Amino acid sequence: MSQANADIGLIGLAVMGQNLALNIADHGYTIAVYNRHYQRTREFIEHCERTEPARERILAHGDLAEFVRSIERPRRIVLLVKAGAATDAIIDQLVPLLDPGDLIVDGGNAHWLDTIRRERTLAAAGFRFIGSGVSGGEVGARFGPSLMPGGSPEAWQMLEPVWQAVAAKVDPDSGRPLDGSAPGRPVSGGVACTALIGPNGAGHYIKMVHNGIEYIDMQLISESYWLLKQLGGLEADAISSVFRDWNQGELSSYLIEITGDILQQKDPAGDGFLVDKVLDAAGQKGTGQWTAASALEQGIPANAIAEAVFARSLSALKEERVAASAVLEGPAIRRESDTARLVESVRHALYCAKICAYAQGFQLMAEAQRTYGWRLDFAAIARIWRGGCIIRASFLQKIAEAYTRNAELSNLMLDPYFRDALQNGQSHWRDAVALAVRNGLPVPAFGSALAYFDGYRSASLPANLLQAQRDYFGAHTYERTDRPRGSFFHLDWPVEDRREIES
Repeated sequence: MSQANADIGLIGLAVMGQNLALNIADHGYTIAVYNRHYQRTREFIEHCERTEPARERILAHGDLAEFVRSIERPRRIVLLVKAGAATDAIIDQLVPLLDPGDLIVDGGNAHWLDTIRRERTLAAAGFRFIGSGVSGGEVGARFGPSLMPGGSPEAWQMLEPVWQAVAAKVDPDSGRPLDGSAPGRPVSGGVACTALIGPNGAGHYIKMVHNGIEYIDMQLISESYWLLKQLGGLEADAISSVFRDWNQGELSSYLIEITGDILQQKDPAGDGFLVDKVLDAAGQKGTGQWTAASALEQGIPANAIAEAVFARSLSALKEERVAASAVLEGPAIRRESDTARLVESVRHALYCAKICAYAQGFQLMAEAQRTYGWRLDFAAIARIWRGGCIIRASFLQKIAEAYTRNAELSNLMLDPYFRDALQNGQSHWRDAVALAVRNGLPVPAFGSALAYFDGYRSASLPANLLQAQRDYFGAHTYERTDRPRGSFFHLDWPVEDRREIES
């Protein structure tokens, strides 16, 4: 029988699983690993023996029961397997081998409703369960991800020391990430980018919203690049210099940083820059769609996030777009002579639209906590996202400060800092969108974010006519501006002498 000598176990040795296992081992934990196909386990161990300083703390197993027996009780087992049926299958295999009080941690991109179901089922059987978002990609998993766990306080108490150790770290004062990208030499000090988000599916829900924000962030950056290229006539390396300059200021972020790198990359297969040879058809894995669908279900106007999802869908219609370009005509593109002004307008547009995008994400989370009975700490969520994750940015420090000032803030745009930023930048933002429209350049993210801003700041909207239409054809009733909210009326349209009826 195997001796119980591992502190924690991990199942699933695709790249994310391998890198998280190495991260855990780097921080002094002995970790047992298992993969359904043992060949992958063998290859991983051979790699570790050649290159990894922490290789002696990684124990490989080819048998699931042996793997479980090797872990100290109460056991902590992390799953990094495909979301959905594959996760349920491995849980079903694990449960007969576990003891009451053992903890299963799902680190995949699970749907939050699946996490709620799994937590309820396992708790009834005496087990503990955490659904944890893991953000940062392969590099983040290896050297410090942003970790978003959801579960009971008792389950979190079991996992917290490990998650605190392996999470990305940020400077406590500036919020800037600390570099820990050295195998075997984890970063010391700093604030860990993890905290208990809330019960059951809260962690996976917040990870989903993170991914939805990631969609709009990437789309906004891409539209910025496109305006500078099409209207400014700038080559990729010149645009790279613009992004690298922006990365020194309020737009400083991981996505801005890597955009500067991407635009500098020469084509390894020929002349010119690689970005000009990359096909303009974007893929997606589904979490952005989940975010948009959740916003629709809960009645939250996350239109910019949804527009970013639709922009990817439209980009995927490459062959149809090529055919349409020969049939559907638009205006001729006119280059801007004042390139410096264009760059400044696009910079402000990017920052203002980014504020609106994050406002939508946090508004969605605020509604979700009411729907699912959670109590979320939005300042803590912003702090968790400052390091390790794909959307990490200095901007998130400002969001954390906004919710620290007012934990009940109804919308991020109402915080004094962001209100002033929108006021100072909106004329440039409008200029950028107007230039795009006049030149026939699609900017769905910039435009939808601006529509959200203008709609949210409007005391009156044309929905009065819309609601009258609904009452006309469907007797859906309406409220009156000269009566208290909550009083509903109906008119038998369109006869003039019909009476208004209060319902």
